[in-house]
Amino acid sequence: MTPRPIIDATFTIPARGVQLEGDLVLPERAWGLVIFAHGSGSSRKSPRNRFVAEALWARGLGTLLFDLLTLGEEQDDAVDAHLRFDIPLLARRLVAVTDWVRARGETHDLALGYFGASTGAAAAVVAAAQRPHDIRAVVSRGGRPDLAHLALDLVTSPTLLIVGGEDTGVLRLNEDALERLPGIKRLSIVRGATHLFEEPGALAEVARLAGDWFLQHLASEVRFHAPM
Repeated sequence: MTPRPIIDATFTIPARGVQLEGDLVLPERAWGLVIFAHGSGSSRKSPRNRFVAEALWARGLGTLLFDLLTLGEEQDDAVDAHLRFDIPLLARRLVAVTDWVRARGETHDLALGYFGASTGAAAAVVAAAQRPHDIRAVVSRGGRPDLAHLALDLVTSPTLLIVGGEDTGVLRLNEDALERLPGIKRLSIVRGATHLFEEPGALAEVARLAGDWFLQHLASEVRFHAPM
């Protein structure tokens, strides 16, 4: 049974001169928090990310899904797609949201991880490189970590890359990115899955892999800091 949430609310988060909407859920006795960075053309309402988030609640993890773009920016981006690939901008906002989480009383002491999808995975890699002492694990779902460029060589957070076996172009990009990541890393291939993991059982496998990764690396951080 999924633990009852003690917080399930939408917040307006200040982030480098803009206000971003975010949905924060904390189950009872939450020991960690995963911040989601959605993919290009998506939002915090992404059904795939929300499916994974619900699975993480059952593991005792809180989640924060937020919009990387404002409503006006989303409308502009729908026309020319100029912002969804602006990885430095998206990463700056992810860092700002991370700092907001660290400043809040109910979340400041939780072990933190990132879950990035598509271009959001690149933003997660860049932000993790900038906040190495805060972000203890990164998971990428069908991501484009190659778009993180030089930040790939700087990430020290344990990083899991999840790719569909039929998503061949993205799989090659992730194989190349794996070679460049310097720390603890893994590439997990979901056999038979395409880019959006729409095949039966594919997204459940993503949620299982992500939950196991966060349990391994965030929970070890909690144990390390626990009083003797």
